[in-house]
Amino acid sequence: MKPKQEKQGCGCSSIPISLILVLIGVGYWGVRNLDKLNLAAILPESVSQLLPQAQPSVAPTGTPLPKPTQPSPVAIAPQRTSPQLIPPQPAPVTSPASPSPSVTAPPTAWEKKSIRGIYLSRYQVTNNASEKTIRDRVRYYKQEGFNTIIHGVWGNGCTMYPSQVMQQTFGERSCPNQFQDQWLDWLIDEAHKQGMQVHAYFEKGIKLDKNSPIFDRAIAKRWIVPGVDKTYPGIDHYLLDVEVPEVANFFHKISAEFVKRYPKIDAVQWDDYLGYHAELPGKVDRTVHLTTFVLKMRAIVKQANPNVSFDLCHHNPYWGKRYFAADWQNWQIDRAFIQIYNDANFNQELTYAEQYAGVALSEKQLHRLGALIQNPKIKGILVFPFSGQPEQAARLVKQTVATRKVN
Repeated sequence: MKPKQEKQGCGCSSIPISLILVLIGVGYWGVRNLDKLNLAAILPESVSQLLPQAQPSVAPTGTPLPKPTQPSPVAIAPQRTSPQLIPPQPAPVTSPASPSPSVTAPPTAWEKKSIRGIYLSRYQVTNNASEKTIRDRVRYYKQEGFNTIIHGVWGNGCTMYPSQVMQQTFGERSCPNQFQDQWLDWLIDEAHKQGMQVHAYFEKGIKLDKNSPIFDRAIAKRWIVPGVDKTYPGIDHYLLDVEVPEVANFFHKISAEFVKRYPKIDAVQWDDYLGYHAELPGKVDRTVHLTTFVLKMRAIVKQANPNVSFDLCHHNPYWGKRYFAADWQNWQIDRAFIQIYNDANFNQELTYAEQYAGVALSEKQLHRLGALIQNPKIKGILVFPFSGQPEQAARLVKQTVATRKVN
């Protein structure tokens, strides 16, 4: 009998297919749910560490997902590196910013006039006008567009400043008006600070009226020419005779004293009262004597102060010589301004003004101002406020220039 042969292999072929499928399914489920089975709790630690940590692909419905926790920050020590030696960079060289050029408006036709003057009578400094008043006054006229102040310093036979010549001749140091001794010093100083000029005006020239402090003594000394000058209605004038040596010397001394006492004065100016009216009795021609007197006075002034201008504000040369014995074209005047106070003859007189330093007019003639400013032949304009209100006149001039659009 043959020996019984044993079956070879594992015998797996005899296991039913259905059982194999069940085992595979159970194994798959177990692998997917290892974390739920908590096998690590019952298995040895060495085995539990080998188990894969399966992650569910889909969160169960209705179960909130746990919020992930942020890992604690780990401080990382900064790496120590050798410092790099960087050569210092020179500061960028920038050229200094060029200041933007200031835009200066070109001068207007009014501002181009070399002399824009306003006349102030000697009475403007009476009642002891203070330094502040005088300086403020100068700044006001500067603001109103003027560059020259023509101020009275003499009138009716006396000075409006302390004069040793007056004291020695008449026993009075000045006119009786009350004024501060330094008023003209303040005026000149402030005017020059403002870029302005001051012209000393010897108003009334050689004429006196009966209110003059030297009238009686002049009569007693026989310093007065015969007759009464009635050139201006309402007032009688008496004229000092410059042919008398004492009279001529008195004026020459006064002139020298003044320009020495005020060395910074810009000009002295005489007016049409430096003349003898043709209607004086006797029909005496005093033209030559007057010319001699003025020429010597001018020479004395220039010798005492060469920088001062010797000026005149008078009638046109024909009228001055014909009716006032004032042949001023031969007086070696530095500057002559033509008075055109008679508006009826304005155009005829204007031709003379165009030939000299300028024109003098009153505040009642400001309607002429626009044409005068636009006339390039008129180099200077002087305004004489006959109303006695120079501040108002200056304001009217400024308004006239602005409203008439004179530029």
